[in-house]
Amino acid sequence: MKETEAEIELVLRLLSETPGRIAAATEGLDGDQLQRRPDAKTWSVNDNLAHLRACADVWGETIAAMLREDEPALKHIHPRTWMKKTNYPKLPFRDSFRDFVDQRRALLQALNDLEFAEWSRGATIRDRRHTVFSQARRMALHEVTHCEQIEGLVKRL
Repeated sequence: MKETEAEIELVLRLLSETPGRIAAATEGLDGDQLQRRPDAKTWSVNDNLAHLRACADVWGETIAAMLREDEPALKHIHPRTWMKKTNYPKLPFRDSFRDFVDQRRALLQALNDLEFAEWSRGATIRDRRHTVFSQARRMALHEVTHCEQIEGLVKRL
């Protein structure tokens, strides 16, 4: 998808809404509830947050690299692989969420400061060209899905 002013505004709005959606869904829940998996195959709320943090790390770093360098070739890192190298799933939810919110604030500040043309800055990842816009859009849409999962999990608790 080609970036447009309207699409950029949508991506920024979705990225800015994620922390609020998670906060609203988890308000009043304790650590045990946030760690509880409804079944062996379903992630807990905390597992979902750990995954979102890993995605934000990986995709956020690709965005940062695109803004630092001209058309870099970047190594592909799968967020689930990255998550296994972190302690995110074991961290207390509130501490991890605070770090996610801080990271999101920094990303949004960087993205909000971009000129329109900078959204098309790119990099090659796995022989495909990605842009600041495509990575930010990917993150935003992915987070919508996980916010819905978190909200559904909370209703089941």
